[in-house]
Parts: sequence; structure tokens; C-alpha cells
Amino acid sequence: MSSTYKKNENNFGRQVAEKENRKLKYLRKKKESAWSGFGMFGMVGWSVAVPVLLGTALGIWLDKSYPQSFSWTLTCLLSGLLIGCIIAWNWINNE
Repeated sequence: MSSTYKKNENNFGRQVAEKENRKLKYLRKKKESAWSGFGMFGMVGWSVAVPVLLGTALGIWLDKSYPQSFSWTLTCLLSGLLIGCIIAWNWINNE
């Protein structure tokens, strides 16, 4: 039972150290202005919009070149949306 206790204690200590490091990093970080928030908003928007537009253009070209029973445009649009959301999520996660 003492090994379980020590294991939990070490885990707790690591969690506290991680939270403390995050707080210290935040305190050292320069205060960001509202413009940087707008800039982040714009980057996220473009990160989603560009793949959606490229996917739509690719889908229109595929519909004209290789007609199928399903819509290439809709398929590529949704694929672009998924890719854009993943890019935006990674972008926000890294900030």
C-alpha cells in the first residue's frame, strides 16, 4: 500500500509542478492587446476558409471532368472543412 501511496504522491507533485509552470509562464508572458486577439481570430478564419475554398474548386473540377453518381463538390467541400478545422485546432492548441 505504501508504494501506491508514493506513486499517487509523485503524480500529485508532478501535476502541481505543471500547473505552477503554466502560471509562471503566463505571468512572464507580455500582455497581449486586443489586436493580437483579432489577429488570432483572422488566422483561424483563414485556416478554415482556404481549405474549404480549395476543396470546393477541386470538387467542381472533378464534377466536370469525372462525373459520378455522387457530388465531388460536396465531398471535397466537406473534406476541406474537416482539414481546415484540424488546422485551426492545431493552431489554437499551439498558442
